[in-house]
Amino acid sequence: MEQPAKSLSANQAWEQLLERYSIAKEVKLRGCYHIKASQIKEYREPRLMAKWDTSESLPKALKDAGLNILADSRSSYVIGDFLLYEKFPQADPGAPVKQVRMPRYQSIDGGTISSEAGAINVLVLSGILDDFLQEGANTATFNGRMGTGAFEFQVNTSSGIPRRIQVNNAQCEIDGGFENEHSVVILEAKNVLHEDFHVRQLYYPYRLWQSRVKKPVRLVFSVYSNQIFRLFEYRFRSLEDYSSIQLVQAKRYSLQDTRITVEELRRVRARTPIGTDDNMCFTRVPFVQANSMERVVSLLENLAQTPMTPLEIARLMEFDPRQSDYYYNAGRYLGLFQKSREDKQVQVSLTALGRRIFELPYQERQLELVGLILRHQIFAHFFDRTLQLRALPPAEEIMGEMRRLQVCREGQIPRRAGSVLGWLRWIFGLTQE
Repeated sequence: MEQPAKSLSANQAWEQLLERYSIAKEVKLRGCYHIKASQIKEYREPRLMAKWDTSESLPKALKDAGLNILADSRSSYVIGDFLLYEKFPQADPGAPVKQVRMPRYQSIDGGTISSEAGAINVLVLSGILDDFLQEGANTATFNGRMGTGAFEFQVNTSSGIPRRIQVNNAQCEIDGGFENEHSVVILEAKNVLHEDFHVRQLYYPYRLWQSRVKKPVRLVFSVYSNQIFRLFEYRFRSLEDYSSIQLVQAKRYSLQDTRITVEELRRVRARTPIGTDDNMCFTRVPFVQANSMERVVSLLENLAQTPMTPLEIARLMEFDPRQSDYYYNAGRYLGLFQKSREDKQVQVSLTALGRRIFELPYQERQLELVGLILRHQIFAHFFDRTLQLRALPPAEEIMGEMRRLQVCREGQIPRRAGSVLGWLRWIFGLTQE
């Protein structure tokens, strides 16, 4: 029996839609499937069913079918085996982070940014955007939701057959639009780190504005997290080819000194006593299952702005609601996050420790976080081993130590060993040595 529409998750709704309209079969036969917002709305609100800004956030039903979805108007979508996402380049750990200075303002604190709008303001006020573009006097001239107008484009597919898509006044949202003497700049801003992004976020605004202005249109993707701005400039080699996206340049900036040495990490280890061996028989806090320490910090920064429900965390971080518990528990493991119940809803917020760490300057924040991690015996052990051998431990060795310490059940060990390795990689990645 089908569940009532209002109670369906996005994944459950897509399972039923795929089955009802034989969408995978239609895509195989015809190359794509057109669906109206009204059809989707029978199961769930279209805005909650069609906007997946990272591949990780895509519902399992669509992933398993090898399908993606694009808006082609304000009231319709097209589904196919389109290749819609672009991976961010891996940052070179040895590449310096350029430090910039911002004039002092009473109304904005560049050290405690907790929103995308705040990050954009600092990009402009600090001169980071001007430096990145090598173009001064970037003046904000437009932003917000707007219609795309009509255009066509080609997009690659997993089957190897490019498909032609027609768009007629779909909606796009632009975080920041700027103009300088030589170009118009479109800025997409995020305050959570992800492995990839939906190219639509740049391509639809690009097609709109290249038809409106005579100046070249430059495309910038900004990710602010853990007091570092990561800026990426992209271009499209061919106007009508969605898949022709190409990275032009990438740089990192901060308002603070981000240099951390191995010797500073050694001193943290020397002054940090072991607080727990994480034996599951003697603790109620689950062992970590969150590979990205950077994303734990992103969540810390967002919770500094306001408490959030687990569902709100899942939407912010753009992953399955189950994963919101993994990242909550990772913060709880370090003493940063807590849960409470307000108005019959579970809320996640920062502990006093979490709030204090959020307010610290970059270097102090990172070293405090390293100390919280090294209070756990398994991390202290492998920190010492990595320093001694100058190499991160193999997964098999980590799993063996996890078994010895009995940190979790046998079936959980392989997945959670990846989290141990990910956090160790983050610790040593803090240095530029």
